[in-house]
Amino acid sequence: MDEMIKVGMADLKVCPYPNAITTLGLGSCVGIAVYDPVSKVGGLAHVMLPDSTQIRNNSNRAKFADTGIIDLVDLMIKAGALRSRLVAKIAGGAQMFAFNGQSDMVRIGARNVEASKIKLKELGIRLLAEDTGLNYGRTVEFYTETGNFIIKSVGKEKKII
Repeated sequence: MDEMIKVGMADLKVCPYPNAITTLGLGSCVGIAVYDPVSKVGGLAHVMLPDSTQIRNNSNRAKFADTGIIDLVDLMIKAGALRSRLVAKIAGGAQMFAFNGQSDMVRIGARNVEASKIKLKELGIRLLAEDTGLNYGRTVEFYTETGNFIIKSVGKEKKII
């Protein structure tokens, strides 16, 4: 690995081989790692909300699952990835706080996961693995050399998916 590229909240970046890419603090947010295993071009989006059409100020397309994943894939193709080879792994989407009831407003983590899966499926990108839900935050690292998606959480064993 040459460099660890950092992706902020409501952000996305492409990661060429042999670099790695990370994002911190996935609570209800979802980290979507997309990868072409032949060209070894990877990318990571840190999405905060499921649907750009439900928000008035939606100019930051990376903030939303429905638009962020599209933009990430487009950037990856420009960097040499082939759409037909793309695969994905996701993490996050936690229910960070206990609320009474199951209103959609408090189920943001589950809605982010669902929207991410729907968009990946629409784009024909196979979801290989996920570590989603529950009630704890995650930090993720994606390695273009191996395709490994490493999930770290306080008080939990490191997972490689």
